[in-house]
Amino acid sequence: MDEPAQGPVPASELRVSDAEREVTLAALREHTAIGRLTMEEFDERADRVLAAKTYGELALVTRDLPDLPAGAVGQRPAPSAAAVPDGPRRQVSWMVAIMSGSRRSGRLRLSREVNMISIMGGDELDLRDAEIEGGQATITAISVMGGSTFYVPDTMNVEVTGFSLMGGNTELGVAAAPAPGAPTVTIRTFNLMGGCTIWRLPQEARDVSLHQARRLAKSARRGRLGPPMPPIPPGPGY
Repeated sequence: MDEPAQGPVPASELRVSDAEREVTLAALREHTAIGRLTMEEFDERADRVLAAKTYGELALVTRDLPDLPAGAVGQRPAPSAAAVPDGPRRQVSWMVAIMSGSRRSGRLRLSREVNMISIMGGDELDLRDAEIEGGQATITAISVMGGSTFYVPDTMNVEVTGFSLMGGNTELGVAAAPAPGAPTVTIRTFNLMGGCTIWRLPQEARDVSLHQARRLAKSARRGRLGPPMPPIPPGPGY
């Protein structure tokens, strides 16, 4: 008995190629650069793009995003007023803590150049839900008998440079492989009897408190390093 003829495969069920996934990733990078997506949203969608097998799965990732102008992908156009999503976005370009503390977190827009000054105080900057203007930002953190603390997704490109005198920088957590096309944040530190702490937070720490996020980062580091070595038993004569 002949098998019934099968109709054509719907377009949404056709398989996608690596090149087509890369086109979608490039579009996500542009939407992130102009403020439509936060870093967390970019990371989540990039994972879905890399796992997509069909056109239908790929289309779901960008269904709530408008089409980009012709030629825009890959050129990272400058943000415009029309490109800013609805709702207030606090732009961060300066943070100052003198014998006190300051903290910025939530949905904020990070300028290309950010200056942080801590004098006998501390600054905290949470970048889990930040929008990186233009896909790149440079943060200059100056600490005098104080310090700065940064919370960054572990898939973000983070470069740390600088100079310390009677102080230093500490990186906690585990740096994962950067997401394709992830924004780059350069942290330049200048410490005098002070320091800078960078917490690299895993994906599980996206929507939790900073206290819980720090615990998850420590757990991720312990998991990467493995269990502690057992103590060496005492030898003869002890």
